[in-house]
Amino acid sequence: MFDVIVIGGGIIGLTAAWRLSQAGQRVLVLDRKGMAEETSRGNAGAFAFADVEPLASPGILWKAPFWLMDPLGPLSMPLSYAPKMLPWLWRFWHASRPARHEAATAAQAQLMDLARTETDDLFATTGLAHHLRREGAIYLYEGEGALKASRGLWDLRARHGVGFETVSGAQLADLQPGLHPKYTHGVFIPSWMTLSDPYDVACAIGQAALARGAQFDRAEVADLTPDAQGVVLTLADGRLLSAPKVVLACGAWSHRLTAKLGDRLPLETERGYNTTLPPGAFDLRRQLVLPADGYVITPLATGVRVGGAVELGGLTRAPDFRRSEILLNKARGVLQGLKTEGGVQWMGFRPSMPDSLPVIGRAPKAPNVIYAFGHGHLGLTQSAATARLLTDLVLGRDPAIDLTPYRPERF
Repeated sequence: MFDVIVIGGGIIGLTAAWRLSQAGQRVLVLDRKGMAEETSRGNAGAFAFADVEPLASPGILWKAPFWLMDPLGPLSMPLSYAPKMLPWLWRFWHASRPARHEAATAAQAQLMDLARTETDDLFATTGLAHHLRREGAIYLYEGEGALKASRGLWDLRARHGVGFETVSGAQLADLQPGLHPKYTHGVFIPSWMTLSDPYDVACAIGQAALARGAQFDRAEVADLTPDAQGVVLTLADGRLLSAPKVVLACGAWSHRLTAKLGDRLPLETERGYNTTLPPGAFDLRRQLVLPADGYVITPLATGVRVGGAVELGGLTRAPDFRRSEILLNKARGVLQGLKTEGGVQWMGFRPSMPDSLPVIGRAPKAPNVIYAFGHGHLGLTQSAATARLLTDLVLGRDPAIDLTPYRPERF
C-alpha cells in the first residue's frame, strides 16, 4: 500500500514526505503526537546557512568547563546526568581536534550549500515562499574587542563563501533601532532568512504533502524489523504496518529505534528554552544573535521569540524554566523598551551528535531503513537538503552530495 513510511512528523520528516510524494512515492508519516508537535513547534525559525562551524571545535574545550560550572549559563549539564554523558563527551572531545574539526566544517558547508538551493525550491514548489523573511541577521558584540576576538569564526565562514559585513554606529542603529548602547559593533549577514512562524510552516509543508497523496497517522512505533519485502513496523497499539522502505526521522528519540537494528548511535539531547512574547513587544526588524550568551531574538508573525542556550539533560528530566527567565532578562538588556509581559515559555529537544553532523544514510544492517536525524540546532536549516538526499536514496539515485561524512558507521 505504501512505498515509504516516514517515522517522525517534525520538519525533517514532513519535508521528506513532501519531496517523496512529489517524486511519485506513496508515503505514510507516523508521529506519536502530531505534525510538528515536538522540537519543530518552537524553534528559532531561522535558516542559518552561515553556521558552518561545528559546536565540536578546538576553542570550545577552553570555554565549556567554565560554562558548565554555571547551571544557568549558555551550556549546562545537571551533575546527576554527567555520568551518562561521559561517552558522548569523549567523542565530542575527539571531534573537536583540529583535523576532525576541519573535516566536519567542510561537510557542514557542503550540506549548507545544498540546503540553500533546495530551500528556495521547496518554498517555491509548495507555494509557501511568502512565509520567508529575507531581512538578514545581526551578530551583536559589546565593544570592538569582542568583535576582534570573534575574527577566527568570521574568517572561517568567509573561506566557505558566507557573505557578511561589519557594522557599527549609525549603520548598526539603522539596522536595528533601540539597541542598548553597550552593543557597539555587529556583523550583518544579508542572506540569513527567518520564517513567519516555524510551527505554521512545518504544518503547511505537511499539508502540502497530504495534498500530493501522502497520509498521516498519529501513532508510536515500538519496533521495526527488516524482512524479505522491506520493513515491518510494530506500533504501540499492536498494529503492524509494512513498506519496502522506511525513513527514520524522529529527532532526539531516533536512537531508541536504531538500537532495535543493532545501531547504538551516540545521539544526545540539547534541550533548548525560549519565551515567545506577544506581537507588539518590540519593533524587531531582523533576528539578533548574541554569541557571547548563546541565544537569539527572533521576529515572528506570532510575536518576539527569545531563546537558545544548551542544556545537556536527556529526554526525561523535567524542564528548568529558570533558563527561559534568564534569557528573557538578558534580552531586556539588549532591546531598550522590550515588553516582557504575557510571554509563553517552551522547551524543546535538539537531537545532537558529538561531531555536530547529522546522520543521513542507510542503516548498516538494514539497508531498507534510511536514517535522517541528529541535526542539532540546524534541523530547519538543513531540512530541505536532507529531504533531497533521502529522496535520492529511496529512488536509488546517486545522492546530490557525498554522504560519507554523515554515514551512521562513522561511530
